[in-house]
Formats: sequence, structure tokens, C-alpha cells
Amino acid sequence: HVQLVESGGGSVQPGGPLRLSCAASGFTFSDYRVWWIRQAPGKGFEWVSIIVGSGNVTYYPDSVKGRFTISRDNAKNTLYLEMRSLRTEDTAVYYCATSTSMHYWGEGTQVTVS
Repeated sequence: HVQLVESGGGSVQPGGPLRLSCAASGFTFSDYRVWWIRQAPGKGFEWVSIIVGSGNVTYYPDSVKGRFTISRDNAKNTLYLEMRSLRTEDTAVYYCATSTSMHYWGEGTQVTVS
């Protein structure tokens, strides 16, 4: 069955970097686009990056463009999110997600910027 397991969250000071990982299993990882999505305290979900299966096309909203970089290693079935110049408003639970025949999300990893 499909599993997505995020890791790498933690507490960081404003302006600092953090790298998230998402280990995928149960499907042909390289065939599918994957998202990073976040939910800040008391707010709705916000997508923060998308990467296509081959890894050569990515998209970002203006809120993170230039600060976040999504990448993937299809040989390791792993998705990454490099975050730099973090701001307090980046505090959120970060999820990786994909859509095969159904939508799948991981459990999330907490990122706190303060």
C-alpha cells in the first residue's frame, strides 16, 4: 500500500535553513508528481511546491518562491524540500502528498520558526 513518511522537521530561528524528506513506498514513485503542502496553526492547507515525476519541472507559490527548493531522488524513492531564509510565517505542519488512483498524504512533520 502507498506510504509517505515525512522527516526533518524541527525548530529553527528566523533566517535559518531546514531540509525535509519524504520517503515513499507502495507505488512507482517516478511515475507521479508529488506535492509539499503545509498547514499553519489555525489556517487552511497551502501547497508550497510541486514536482513532476521526472523531477525536471517544479512549481512554487509566490510565498516561498526563491526560498524553497523541491527535489526528488527517484532511485531512493525520496522527496526533499530545501527551505532557507525561513520566516515565522513558515511555521506549519508540512505534508508530502501524491495522487495515483487515490490521493495520499503522509502524517506530516512540524516546522517551527521562532
